Amino acid sequence: MKLTFYGGTGSVTGANYLVETDSLKFAVDCGMMQGSPTAESFNRDPFLYDPSTLQYLLVTHAHIDHIGRIPKLVKDGFNGKIISTPETKEIAGFLLEDSLRIIDADSRKKGVLPMWERKDMEKAMSLWQTLEYHTEFSLNNDISIYMKDSGHILGSAMIEVKSSKGKIVFTGDLGNSPSLLLNDTEEITDADYIVMESVYGDRNHEPKDVRKEKLKQAILDTIKNKKVLIIPAFSLERSQMILYEMNDFFENGIIPQIPVFMDSPLASKITKVYEESKNLKQSVLDEMKAGDDVFKFPKLKFTVKADESERIDNTPNPKIIIAGSGMSTGGRIIHHEKDNVANKDATILLVGYQSVGTLGRKLQDGLKEVQIYGENIKVKARVDTITGYSSHKDSDHLTAFVEKAAEQEKLKKVFVVMGEPKSSLFLVQRLRDELNVSAVNPEYKQEVEVEI
Repeated sequence: MKLTFYGGTGSVTGANYLVETDSLKFAVDCGMMQGSPTAESFNRDPFLYDPSTLQYLLVTHAHIDHIGRIPKLVKDGFNGKIISTPETKEIAGFLLEDSLRIIDADSRKKGVLPMWERKDMEKAMSLWQTLEYHTEFSLNNDISIYMKDSGHILGSAMIEVKSSKGKIVFTGDLGNSPSLLLNDTEEITDADYIVMESVYGDRNHEPKDVRKEKLKQAILDTIKNKKVLIIPAFSLERSQMILYEMNDFFENGIIPQIPVFMDSPLASKITKVYEESKNLKQSVLDEMKAGDDVFKFPKLKFTVKADESERIDNTPNPKIIIAGSGMSTGGRIIHHEKDNVANKDATILLVGYQSVGTLGRKLQDGLKEVQIYGENIKVKARVDTITGYSSHKDSDHLTAFVEKAAEQEKLKKVFVVMGEPKSSLFLVQRLRDELNVSAVNPEYKQEVEVEI
């Protein structure tokens, strides 16, 4: 079996891996690159393989850096089957619809043809079929797949690809278990090869009790000083986690109630998917069964329409605004940051990973002046970061995941991808030194032979 890395190398985004045997050709994930200066050209450039020759596309989860170029793959000739969990397909439909809006607006602004169109997205969804966790599916007479819960976001899966000779596992992104909402990442114990993420390969998160206390203190500071708290949050998973925490604070009287705006039509749609899912952790399902709407509380308003978003400014402080995108690369959060970056009575609270080059990363790095919509603005708002709400495993837990996988001494090699170079390389060295595991950080377009 030949494995080629056509994305997800040297970067936390752009996942795309090609797998070839004598009788089968398929890809795992087909994501957009985000944040870097080369992202646009990477996303627009032709694929370095012929999409029409693929029989399958296997999808680990619904983040745009794993699904964002699927309609382009279809536009360029793919006509096979797309396979994911049911939740991933449903959420992907919402995210691709949102991505289409952004792509159309960007194309009109630049006077270029869009990377893909609605018809491509609609065809992609028509090719998409679903597979529940723990269900085997045959790709051909010798090779099958099996999905395990990765605990990263709702519907996220590790995809085991196995033949009569062995098994390779594509982890997608691995969850920061135990999660507030999701089941723990399942164990991998019998893989010959693993292709795994390394977003936080070189550092650890703060403890979960610390992250909740930090969020509480940020809200209390907002109330005490009559400020506005702005939280750039990914519409998928992070927004639901923050709502769940706030539901506990406000409904149990831990914090006085203040207006909270979920200013994201996309987050509103995805929250409904969470409310209807049976794949949340049992404790959350029990709360919901007992009548607690865990994602809603008094004074929370989902602002869907543009005029509702604009009227948020008319609400006096203290107040909280949650909006996407999580890295401040687009969406309604940009307007709120533009209005408040120079406001000393504002706090911008970063609760997710910030890619190099993004506005969120520049704020996190402490730049005194940033450019928003072409305007240079002095940063006077307070900028804080909480790392504990990450949906990714940190360095210790990534290492522990591999340690479990290596217990039976079957593991031949680990391919470390989806991280900034320093993060991936740190994890590679750690796996070698601490676990005596053969680990490598593959390069873009690198081809490797795996014996399965």
